Amino acid sequence: MAPMQFAIGERLRLRKKHPCGSFDWEVVRLGADIGLRCEKCGRRILLPRSEVERRVKQVLPRLASSEVDFFDEE
Repeated sequence: MAPMQFAIGERLRLRKKHPCGSFDWEVVRLGADIGLRCEKCGRRILLPRSEVERRVKQVLPRLASSEVDFFDEE
């Protein structure tokens, strides 16, 4: 099976909920490991690509450019 293709800024819904209660994450880093940022609390995690592929339940539509805050550092 071919690996899934991810892009920076893509939104993913994972199978397990984060302790803050959110299922939705944004891709912030690509490579052998995938960096994800929780959309509710802003927590960043780094997971191996194989684990992200296994945990993804749904790829969500991207936010409109007016809704993205590029200056949000947290």
